[in-house]
Amino acid sequence: MSEEEEPLIMRTQDARGVVTLTLNRPKAFNALSEAMLVQLKRELDSIGGDESVRVVVVAAEGKAFCAGHDLKEMRADPSMGYYERLFAQCSEVMLAIPRLPVPVIARVQGIATAAGCQLVAMCDLAVASSAARFAVSGVNVGLFCSTPGVALSRNILRKQAFEMLVTGDFISAHDAKTRGLVNRVAEPEQLDAELENLVAAIISKPRVAIAMGKEFFYRQAEFGITAAYDVASQVMACNMMDEAALEGVQAFIQKRPPRWKKE
Repeated sequence: MSEEEEPLIMRTQDARGVVTLTLNRPKAFNALSEAMLVQLKRELDSIGGDESVRVVVVAAEGKAFCAGHDLKEMRADPSMGYYERLFAQCSEVMLAIPRLPVPVIARVQGIATAAGCQLVAMCDLAVASSAARFAVSGVNVGLFCSTPGVALSRNILRKQAFEMLVTGDFISAHDAKTRGLVNRVAEPEQLDAELENLVAAIISKPRVAIAMGKEFFYRQAEFGITAAYDVASQVMACNMMDEAALEGVQAFIQKRPPRWKKE
């Protein structure tokens, strides 16, 4: 089977509700073709309504995590209308990630550049191999990474983001962790073990609390501090009325492990 015949996004789900979406264009460094964006959006949309899912992992086949947009495909149709549609399509894929009710973790085993770096930044969490590298390198071909810059500037400090955007320089996985782009870094052979530690910590918590918390986390970031506290108070009150929180607090008082219902 040729690369063109294989699924561009491979999906697996384990018994715990951990879904892995794997970018599958390794020979093209997992560049985000139009077809790949369509498939990724379809998978994300389907997850949004599936209450059996607890965590999503975005992974990749091959040496690269994702090299950004498919430049050959982009150059084949140099028209304003096409480019507007393409970048709007990519933005919809990226925005689908924070809208999911479950955490999305990037598993970054290799380079993540331009829209690939954007994808890492849009994921809620990221675990990277020490061999991974990150860049928003469009400026090297005369294309400032404006849309990746939206995500990048919401992960790391403004001057650090701007330097990456105007130089196109790579940063290491350890620098990415220091700057806040990734959460954890592990040696290549320990990447999956480190990822599993993070997944296990998440799925041991009630799904409803995580879902409510994630939705609020992103919503409050757009508010002023007073409005954020007003909404946070309402969300916490609603959360406390949920049976999972009531059980968790009662278990704490009684000094026993919580007996949450399986979700």
